[in-house]
Amino acid sequence: MTIRAIIQGRDGPIFSCAADHIVAEAVAILAEKRIGALPVLDGEHVVGMFSERDVLYGIHKLGAAVMDKRVADVMTKDVVSIDLEISAIDALSLMTKRRIRHLPVVDGDNLIGFVSIGDLVKYRIDKIESEAAEMRNYIQSA
Repeated sequence: MTIRAIIQGRDGPIFSCAADHIVAEAVAILAEKRIGALPVLDGEHVVGMFSERDVLYGIHKLGAAVMDKRVADVMTKDVVSIDLEISAIDALSLMTKRRIRHLPVVDGDNLIGFVSIGDLVKYRIDKIESEAAEMRNYIQSA
């Protein structure tokens, strides 16, 4: 299954922020929406990722003053992204290798979706449970 199938039918908004937002504003979005990361956009182009980890690293380095910095000053600039046709298992493998928990889904440079490691793990569990149910049905009908 591809990422296209996983994000197909999602109708909720993709929460994001801009590089010139203040860190405190981005942290408020994370807290209010109970999410772990935001793609940082310039228009529709992904220019960075801002996550809980960026906040922690910023606090460690700058203390409470990090809350008054711009998101651009603390965000992860080396963004790992995927396209719609990558398989879910390849995306999960990429996340594991790079030790990241969120991936923007892009078409060129334009953000079209967002997946978390939770989305991909849920997909894998659902697939395994479905295959097990099919196997039980097959065995019972034999």
